[in-house]
Amino acid sequence: MRKQEAAIFERPATIRRGSLSVARSILPWKVVLGVVILSFLALPARANLITNGSFETPLVPAGGFTNFASGSTLITGWTVVGPQASIVSTSYVSFGLKFPAEDGKQWLDLTGDASNKVEGVEQTIATTPGAIYDLSYFVGNQVNPGGPYGTTSTVDVLVNGKVIQKATNSMGAGGTSQVWEQFSASFVAASSSTTIEFLNEDPPTDNTNGLDNIVVTQGTTSSTVPEPSTFIMFVLAVCAFGFLKYRKPILQRLSESL
Repeated sequence: MRKQEAAIFERPATIRRGSLSVARSILPWKVVLGVVILSFLALPARANLITNGSFETPLVPAGGFTNFASGSTLITGWTVVGPQASIVSTSYVSFGLKFPAEDGKQWLDLTGDASNKVEGVEQTIATTPGAIYDLSYFVGNQVNPGGPYGTTSTVDVLVNGKVIQKATNSMGAGGTSQVWEQFSASFVAASSSTTIEFLNEDPPTDNTNGLDNIVVTQGTTSSTVPEPSTFIMFVLAVCAFGFLKYRKPILQRLSESL
């Protein structure tokens, strides 16, 4: 009887020790996972600061285009710089060549309608002095040797009147459809507002220079003061490290008490 009773009392103790062993292996992963999830939740949303970056308004005739003269503000969020700029439908076809948009149903032709000058659009956005901003955009090109649409597309990007990037798309040889290439750049805001400008740099013989899907987001601040989200993630990491460091003695004492 005593041996059987001893066996009966030993089994729960064995089960408890096994459960503690499992807890030791699982608990750290739960803590780490929790820290990762909370860190992502603490990250600020990176909203696009550009209005109408894909030139979806105003709406132009399907399969056609609409021209906007110098100084026009009819392109939502934008002001036309130079002689002219044109919003083109994604279903536009000319001389058997297709001109699809990179994003949405419309795109901007920086050359206007046969004006082919140094021309384009600009937009002023609200910024934080000293903060870094990330810019992304697409340049569209049609390779049409000997034809009206040239072989390359070059865009100058200016921030407050200063050129920060010259982007050239030369892709699309052998095809009949406009090809888009993505470019990116960064800049540091000098004041509470920043003007971003996109200008045509194609020669007068080139009648198309596509621009589409412009995105500007605030990056990491250039000051030495950490952002709130960074501070929160640091605190969470320290707490997790402290727990993992001292969990073993706690679990050992708990095991001994059982």
